[in-house]
Amino acid sequence: MTYLVDEFGLPSWLRSIERWLAVDFVQMLVWVIGAILIARFIRWVAGRYSQRAVARFELSEDIVQSEDLKHRRALVDVVAWTLIAVVVIVVGLKILAVWVPTSSLVGLSAVLGAALGFGAQRVVQDVLAGFFIIAEHQYGYGDVVNLAVTGGLEAEGTVEDVTLRVTRLRNSDGELITVPNGQMIKATNLSKDWARAVVDVPVPLDADINVVNATLREVGQEFYEKPRWHRLLLDAPQPLGVTNLELDSATVRMVARTLPGQQFDIGRALRSEIIFALARHGVTVSKAVRNQTVAQTAADATPDEARDGGDE
Repeated sequence: MTYLVDEFGLPSWLRSIERWLAVDFVQMLVWVIGAILIARFIRWVAGRYSQRAVARFELSEDIVQSEDLKHRRALVDVVAWTLIAVVVIVVGLKILAVWVPTSSLVGLSAVLGAALGFGAQRVVQDVLAGFFIIAEHQYGYGDVVNLAVTGGLEAEGTVEDVTLRVTRLRNSDGELITVPNGQMIKATNLSKDWARAVVDVPVPLDADINVVNATLREVGQEFYEKPRWHRLLLDAPQPLGVTNLELDSATVRMVARTLPGQQFDIGRALRSEIIFALARHGVTVSKAVRNQTVAQTAADATPDEARDGGDE
């Protein structure tokens, strides 16, 4: 075998370095470049699928994304990252085998497995929890969720990313919240399949409850027949009667089933219609009651809507 170091008259001890550069280094470089190309290809495929899914939804007449579409997008992203992790592990083992004999990797794998078992318990817990989140269709891209986290904390916002380890939410202030899946105690999906707009209407104690209920039923039917809101409602809003009594007011509740995530718009619009309708029927609303209604409306705002309202 001819060495360049001999042709250039260099010291003979450089032969081992030249051999390493010509064989081992080239082999490692090929593996690394191949891993990078495969990882980029996997991310490109996943990104193309997400773009096509979003484009189909925007071109369709659907108002909200279907649960199946949201689940498929989350599943594709999880599978993509899993494949990338497998590629990285395989390439890492191949590169490690250049210096360490293959037979010695068995003992090294046992040591690494023990280290992961003791030092990465939380990571394993997060990954297992993320697997069940995806498998059980608990939530997906675009869902509005409320997550109860270990320590009595809560995180609420719109799901922007779901992986096997973490869930990322965008809250009302535009902040991106990252929640490890293993630390979730309870996940409340506010936009799965259908939602319910709950409107509590405080009225004075001297008001005729029969008139109030009749007015609410009339408002619900007229509201349901309006083209702007009809496509967001699954049925006409209905009053449920008195749900609470205070010293100076009684609370009458009205509910409406809506498409996922549309309960906030319906709730605000319905409150406005109810206030005007009660005024037409001679039911006055005190200043304190108005403030309570306004506060409830603000509480029902979506993250983006709450931010826009604050900017105004």
